[in-house]
Amino acid sequence: MHIHLHIGLEQVGADRLQNVLAAKRDQLIDKGVLYSRALGNKNHTRLYMAVTEAAHIDPLRYNRGYITADKQKVLHDAVGADLAKEVAQFSPDHLILSASQLGVSLVTRSELERLKALLTPVSENIRIVAHIDEPAKLLARHYAEQIMEGRGTSLAQELALAGTGTWWADALTAAPRINPQAGVFIENQAAPCWLDYAALERHWNAVFGNGALTFRAYDAEGFAAETVTDELRAAFQIDTAIGKAAKAPVPPEPSAAWLARGRQLNDLILQVLAKEKRILPRQLWRSFIGDIRVEGDPIDPASLSAISKTFADQNKAIAKAHGLPASLFKAPRAKKAWMEADPTRGFRASQYLLGFMWRIDKATQDERKTKAADLARLNGSVPAATSASSPADGLTDTARALLPPLAVQNFRKLRTSPFAPHNRLGAVNEEELAAAFAPIEPRKLPKGSTGNVIVGCMKNEAPYIVEWVAYHRAIGVDNFLIYTNGCEDGTTEILDRLQDMGIVQHRSNEDWKGNSPQQHALNQSLKEPVIKNADWIIHIDVDEFMNVRTGNGTLQDLFAAVPDATNIAMTWRLFGHNDVIRLSDDFVIDQFDRCAPKYCPKPHTVWGFKTMFKNIGAYEKISCHRPNKLKPGKKSAVRWVNGSGKDMTKEAAENGWRSSKKSIGYDLLQLNHYALRSAESFLIKRQRGRALHVDRSIGINYWIRMDWSDFRDITIKRNLPRLRAEYDTLMADATLGNWHEKGLAWHRAKAKELHANPEFQDLFDQALKVKLTETERVAYALALDMES
Repeated sequence: MHIHLHIGLEQVGADRLQNVLAAKRDQLIDKGVLYSRALGNKNHTRLYMAVTEAAHIDPLRYNRGYITADKQKVLHDAVGADLAKEVAQFSPDHLILSASQLGVSLVTRSELERLKALLTPVSENIRIVAHIDEPAKLLARHYAEQIMEGRGTSLAQELALAGTGTWWADALTAAPRINPQAGVFIENQAAPCWLDYAALERHWNAVFGNGALTFRAYDAEGFAAETVTDELRAAFQIDTAIGKAAKAPVPPEPSAAWLARGRQLNDLILQVLAKEKRILPRQLWRSFIGDIRVEGDPIDPASLSAISKTFADQNKAIAKAHGLPASLFKAPRAKKAWMEADPTRGFRASQYLLGFMWRIDKATQDERKTKAADLARLNGSVPAATSASSPADGLTDTARALLPPLAVQNFRKLRTSPFAPHNRLGAVNEEELAAAFAPIEPRKLPKGSTGNVIVGCMKNEAPYIVEWVAYHRAIGVDNFLIYTNGCEDGTTEILDRLQDMGIVQHRSNEDWKGNSPQQHALNQSLKEPVIKNADWIIHIDVDEFMNVRTGNGTLQDLFAAVPDATNIAMTWRLFGHNDVIRLSDDFVIDQFDRCAPKYCPKPHTVWGFKTMFKNIGAYEKISCHRPNKLKPGKKSAVRWVNGSGKDMTKEAAENGWRSSKKSIGYDLLQLNHYALRSAESFLIKRQRGRALHVDRSIGINYWIRMDWSDFRDITIKRNLPRLRAEYDTLMADATLGNWHEKGLAWHRAKAKELHANPEFQDLFDQALKVKLTETERVAYALALDMES
């Protein structure tokens, strides 16, 4: 197996490549190429944080809680184990790892040796890939990012090094001493030693072998284009076609005046933090810089021509040795040397700092809860803890036995962090059952309209189909378009019968092509009259129920509450198995009423959303969670709202599939997601598509992620009377009822078969023993290989 280690550099399109690799992850694995998810969904920052020297605390390690050596070791061991497990699972020919911090922060030989030692158990065949740009241009962009991260010195620092033949060594010698509490890190305050590409090449080749590092050219327009996949194929030696990527904007560059403001404010903030009485978290600091933004021209790289001249000769040799275009290092025509821009409008950093101080003081109180002990240990004030947990650590006995060390660390941080889960959100009383909703008559639709339409995909869902269809008809869904493939349990026959009854339209998806049957079906659905003529389009699965919590609980009541909305984000509420062991024919919405807390920003799956959208032709494509590819000129036509009816257009108009702390809301609508149902249903779901074999670790991880049973929400049960009436009407059809019973029998037989299989019975028993609090569950999920 070949490892392709992409080390950035920063500000040369690494994030763009990572986004495309993540989007094509499933397609790539089919071609024998694994873009690791175990080390992070996109940027593999866990790899980078795991191998820095213990004393080399960087902004990420500091802000994510891996400050001390013992906590970093837990991360290091987890990264090695997770990577080995992932490689064993997929057995790829090529493994791609990418973290832009690797190239700019691993500046000592020992750090590279730690990295190599971590990777060689997986494969000794390691090649390094780094993208580079003309030095003055790259320095201007890097300086801008450093300002956003708290840099307090100007570019005079780099210009003082210009002309030296020992840039790498001189930059490191001049770097300040790391002081995390004071906001001083090499990454945000020092001159970039790695701008000396020749020294960077020697540095990496000395550990990984001569010729290990390959430089590639960065082209901003080319990286933003659909054909960036050509660069991916060339950089990572992917032989087969992988299609094109969605276009992306060229990253904008901040104005020189804004950077001058930011640097001056940073200088004052650093003076405050130097007293080590306050702690300023990274995101809040960045928000301060955002608050003082002004428009204008960016820094002109031509004013940094002294930097270009410093590296001109060696870069010519690099271009020749690596086959890079001669134009890559073409320096801008020299102009007057750089001087810091006028911050404009009479800007005074001290006035802004005074205005921000109350927020710094408030943040300090919160940060001390999680960082004070670690900072004290760094200063030698407190001895290292002797154990990962103790009876007084707040963990339950089950969690103490189950949680790996990284999860225990996460738990400690979560308990006092803004990400701690709780149920104190919104205005809906979820634990007392209000009066039942009144039944509604089927709507008489205008000629040519198919009304409110659900499009969905199913495979082996026979016991659940009639309830799901009846429920959504009862709240105002007018039509259904359902695609199926690979069904063995009567799902196809049930849907065929519902089609004969005029209730749904059923399409075979057996001939699906591309990355997934679901996306193929959604692409095909756009050709169907029932979708073309819809007023509202909804893509949900059979384990998802729209829970309207306004008016009479119908879609029309919801639309009346948000009359200007064109897109409604329906955020998941994850429901656990509720101690229901056996597969039952009782209604899903009646059996399962314990769920995740409303406030649960981590892990990312908890606040995922599906989208109900008005059919106004604003988007070109329906994807799993939302419509995608906003058409040119249509941005002003869309208005996104959350489940409480609050505007979230800016956040969601063009991308994104999960709610944030700013956009979460459930007061009008939530999407009840019954991913597990009963314990036996979970067993069948885990077996699907896996013959008679189960990866128990994957199975139990999925259970832990989805078995939320901490809080009670019975609001959807107001629909039970009208659901029963609609269900009974449908089931009065003898043929439909017969197929439903056959499907239920198939699932019960499958459950019995799996109970007899030792591997599945072991998974079943293990799952039922897992009893975690909501905070323990979040901590565990964040430690699993899917989270970064």
